[in-house]
Amino acid sequence: MITARHGGRVRMRLILMVGALAALLLGGGVTAVSAAAAGCRVDYTVPSQWPGGFTADVKVTNLGDPLRGWRLAWTFPSGQRVTHAWNATTTASGSRVVAADAGYNAAVPRGATVSFGFNGTWTGSNAAPAAFTLNGVACTGQVGGSPSPTASPSPTATASPTATVSPTATASPTATASPTPTPTTSPRPTTSPQPADAMATVAAMQPGWNLGNTLDAIPDETAWGNPLTTRELLHHVRSEGYNSIRIPVTWNGHLGPAPDHTIDPAWLARVEQIVDWSLDEGFYVMLNLHHDSWEWADSYPTDKAAVLERYQALWDQLATRFRDHSSRLVFESINEPQFTDTADEQGDVLVQELNTDFVERVRGSGGGNATRLLVLPTLHTSSEQPRLDALAATIDELDDPNLAATVHFYGWWPFSVNIAGGTRYSSDVEQDLVSSFDRVTSTFVERDIPVIIGEWALLAWDHTRPGIIQRGEFLKYLEAVGYHARTRGLTTMVWDAGQFLDRNALAWRDAGVHAMMRASWTERSGTASSDQVYLPGSGAVTARSLTLNLNGTTFQGLRHDGADLVRGSDYTVDGDRLTLTASALSRLAGDRRYGVNATVEARFSQGVPWRISIITADTPTLGAATGSTASFVIPTQFRGDTLATMEARYDDGSNAGPASWTSYKEFWSTFRPDADAGTILLTQDFFAEVRDGRVTLTFHFWSGAQVTYEITRSGTSVVGSPG
Repeated sequence: MITARHGGRVRMRLILMVGALAALLLGGGVTAVSAAAAGCRVDYTVPSQWPGGFTADVKVTNLGDPLRGWRLAWTFPSGQRVTHAWNATTTASGSRVVAADAGYNAAVPRGATVSFGFNGTWTGSNAAPAAFTLNGVACTGQVGGSPSPTASPSPTATASPTATVSPTATASPTATASPTPTPTTSPRPTTSPQPADAMATVAAMQPGWNLGNTLDAIPDETAWGNPLTTRELLHHVRSEGYNSIRIPVTWNGHLGPAPDHTIDPAWLARVEQIVDWSLDEGFYVMLNLHHDSWEWADSYPTDKAAVLERYQALWDQLATRFRDHSSRLVFESINEPQFTDTADEQGDVLVQELNTDFVERVRGSGGGNATRLLVLPTLHTSSEQPRLDALAATIDELDDPNLAATVHFYGWWPFSVNIAGGTRYSSDVEQDLVSSFDRVTSTFVERDIPVIIGEWALLAWDHTRPGIIQRGEFLKYLEAVGYHARTRGLTTMVWDAGQFLDRNALAWRDAGVHAMMRASWTERSGTASSDQVYLPGSGAVTARSLTLNLNGTTFQGLRHDGADLVRGSDYTVDGDRLTLTASALSRLAGDRRYGVNATVEARFSQGVPWRISIITADTPTLGAATGSTASFVIPTQFRGDTLATMEARYDDGSNAGPASWTSYKEFWSTFRPDADAGTILLTQDFFAEVRDGRVTLTFHFWSGAQVTYEITRSGTSVVGSPG
């Protein structure tokens, strides 16, 4: 039995259950619940297109008997693929695509129109589908043999950015939309249309991208190292398949004095400019109060009146300024709410007060804000069950159908920062991911409250701090986040403060990382136990094995430099065990100079190939050193190897250094390898919690090599030597 404070949510849940049953019956080959007996019409348009990608809008008008479930089918004439759909569920077999109702839009009365959309990919040309069927009936735009009075008259329309395609016409095989549309500013309506239901809106926002460390930077847009935001940047992100953008804004420092707290007009105009550019690009946009959460709002428990005055003044001004903007603009009350010297249970109550005031204030401003999607966080944007329950209770009390919940996800902490031996995507990392996503799904999604993972990544993945997270382990994490979010209907917005996209070059810093992330939006990719195979610098080469993580795919083979390796002589596969033969490794390694000698690709039936580096390395050697607690550098010959982590123990076996609950220290904050310089630095933070005497360090390398090193501290002086 389903119970909830919202009668509307209960009714929607029942509709979804019926729709899901219909989709199940249809997907299993059973006769549709209700066929389009007399006809149908399809209007297929491509409102935007870019090199390799496009967005399509599809409107289906039922000219026959009322439908209680629908499936629209077509065949792409140019090999296009659907990558992400909203308001429908799509499946594909080659170029043939079937879009089924999403449950809540299963019922289509006679003469009514249902619409859905999708992002897709194309190469060569992007000709429109020539024909459609609805529940097996051809959509000719006719009723009982007579043309529909509103049928599309176009005889040969193609998928140009504004074309409407007649479902009976033959699409032009050569005419395509311009592959490089120039961004233009579209006039905004003075009033916003009522948005689709919250579940559909949030689904259409998948996937999302954060404009991090920009308008949220303190004191201004470029203070934290990112360049000024441009239309070209936003156009590039949109062309890479992102459907929504989160624009974090720190308003503190741009406000006038109490009691009005007037926002600096120049700052507000700049924020609005970026919002407008984003809307013009076709993004859904999420705007918030960001670092204000810890700059002033955290004093709410002890300075309630002043905090509430500023909070209300901000949202009054923002609600008024953006009242008539597109319904694709959504508001998030506050980022990562937190309160000083407050237990979590009390914090839950304070978040409820701020969230409630936010909703009532924005709704009361009228215009498009009366129905705009509003996004509410948990305390700390945590996915712990008590925090979720508290937010669920708030949403129940508000009884507003256009609300969404948001949490953040940065993975299992030891893996996210590389501490306590958390170097690999382990079962602990997987379980943390699954448990977190299951909790938000059961608490919200299954009650028809959509969820936005407003930020996600790993805390330590950053191009300015190389080596903390091993690349292959990070790829496994990306693949898993995409899969577990997609299968639960969660919308994800990756946190990008510049570590993924180089905003000056408009290029991904690691194309393979982006490829894995992008593939995870629609499909699974195969991986393996490692993406590294280590060989010694001299002596015999023996076969090496890896365990394949098929993730529902089928292994297809290995490739090197565009040529397939030979199964049997170059490699063997036994179940999920892939073995590279000694002869193949010897050939690939060549003269076995230290470092990566070759890269082979494991290919699977879908997804991104898994790249395996063939590396030559010998055990690293560390030299004697003298220094101080302010800076202690160990001369290191890495000899082709890479440092994974470091342990520190006193002579009595107890753990030395920060985080004394573990012998494994945090990468970068306590130790920093530099292969180019040939050094390992022990930081001042490490020595801040090391007492006088001897400490044995154990350095763990990715080849499996372990090297011990002894340091002795006396006051501020430190000496070290190989163990």
